[in-house]
Amino acid sequence: MYPEILHNSFLHTYGVLVALAFLAGLWMAGRLAVRAGLNSDAVTNLGIYCALAAIAGAKVMMILVDLQYYRQHPGEILSLGTLQAGGVFYGGLIGALAIAWWYMRRTKLPLWKTADVFAPAIALGHGIGRLGCFSAGCCWGVRCSLPWAVTFTNPVAKDLVGVPLHVPLHPTQLYESFAEFLIFGVLYWRTRQTHRPGAIISLYLMLYSTARFLVEFFRFHEQGNLWGGPLDTSQWISILLFLAGGFYFVRARRAVPSLT
Repeated sequence: MYPEILHNSFLHTYGVLVALAFLAGLWMAGRLAVRAGLNSDAVTNLGIYCALAAIAGAKVMMILVDLQYYRQHPGEILSLGTLQAGGVFYGGLIGALAIAWWYMRRTKLPLWKTADVFAPAIALGHGIGRLGCFSAGCCWGVRCSLPWAVTFTNPVAKDLVGVPLHVPLHPTQLYESFAEFLIFGVLYWRTRQTHRPGAIISLYLMLYSTARFLVEFFRFHEQGNLWGGPLDTSQWISILLFLAGGFYFVRARRAVPSLT
């Protein structure tokens, strides 16, 4: 919609909102860390490491799901377009989780308790980040004839991300952003209730994977399909994360009879 904050400037709306998303998520994680009795400095440092790992992981996943294209055009791997692309969120999540596991072992932060602190922060930051996607036009939806369809008209957006212009599309970025803000509200409320460590992050995995699975049906798939078949790569990952989150969530509820 509005890819540039100022016309013909280097200041892109997507970059500004992603930076805001990172700061908001980091602030929320620090706030929840204090409430949970964790070392807020260690949690803040963990957030920074995870953000860097998420950027790298998102790019790696983007290349993997469209590996055939990058094999044919290896120069594109380090191109400006690839560096500017947001990548695949699930790749970023996997990268962040791997670094988080390593850092928490090193600093002796409790694994599940720390993960619970970051779950609402991730949802909040991701919700803001998807607004950045909407402003740039990336991650766009398929054609839509519904009253809330959106039509991109800014040629800068097409140049940056390739979104089709003057075509009514599903606002999949807004679908996911709304879902993430709703998930954040649920998780934030849940952190104030009695729960076993790990219950919040497992609930996040269940809620987000469900939302992502559904949104993918309305999204234009500019990346390839890593495993083929009727479901795309993100939907298969969604199924796996839902099962993992559901398994631990059930265990957590059984361990705390007072939960409702």
